Amino acid sequence: MARPTDFDRITRALAFLEAHAPAQPSLGALAAHVGLSEFHLQRLFTRWAGVSPKRFMQVQALHHAKAALEGARSVLDGTWEAGLSSPGRLHDLFVTLEAVTPGEYRSGGAGLRIDAGFHATPFGECLLGTTARGVCGLSFFDGDRDAAWADLEARWPGAVIAEAPRRTARTAAAIFDPLGSPADRPLALLVRGTNFQVQVWTALLRIPPGQCAAYEDVASAVGNPKAVRAVGTAVGRNPIAFLIPCHRVIRANGAIGGYRWGVPRKRAILAWEAGRRAG
Repeated sequence: MARPTDFDRITRALAFLEAHAPAQPSLGALAAHVGLSEFHLQRLFTRWAGVSPKRFMQVQALHHAKAALEGARSVLDGTWEAGLSSPGRLHDLFVTLEAVTPGEYRSGGAGLRIDAGFHATPFGECLLGTTARGVCGLSFFDGDRDAAWADLEARWPGAVIAEAPRRTARTAAAIFDPLGSPADRPLALLVRGTNFQVQVWTALLRIPPGQCAAYEDVASAVGNPKAVRAVGTAVGRNPIAFLIPCHRVIRANGAIGGYRWGVPRKRAILAWEAGRRAG
């Protein structure tokens, strides 16, 4: 049996904290559930989240989620008026987004070469796809590499996809370890989607790290306040996890809501971002 990773232990800890939130469990109780000593649990959280378990629990509270909603709302209010053109920000990286042309959309990316590779991240293994024009895919599949590859092929049926982890490694490092491998220019994304989907994905880039937006906020940001359900669908079809931060969209009451790559992972990413911001 494979040894549990930091991410495995973190997701167990988050599930325990959510289930026992009213009782505010002690560090000892949390450590026992995860199967670590209090000392090693302290080191795990500091290494992974950048903050202590106590501070980590504070940023997981419901009132923190509601505050995060308020923080992002003012940013999104001006997104539509700004033409959705400003770059987003991911820790120390700026992120820009380009949509394929109508012809490329219809052809499924014919003539495009995609280099793809599997890489370790703080949130489990990912499949990263890159082109000469930018990142075109990032997904989490919990070890099911065949499903990850099939999903990338389905999104780009006309492209030539080559397994080339050495070519994608630098980009993966820039995304998940920016201090170890800083990017020398803004990180470009290339997406294939409908006009409405691209508008939604671009709006998501404006949600700052450590903050969240409600589906209603995103609908207003793209100039269609009544399209909440359609926004939810577009968010669920986001092709580039983490970089296009669909994990930062939660329900208006502060509840986490769903996530294409699993609610435990969404909760972990939000906590990781909030912890780093708080630290």
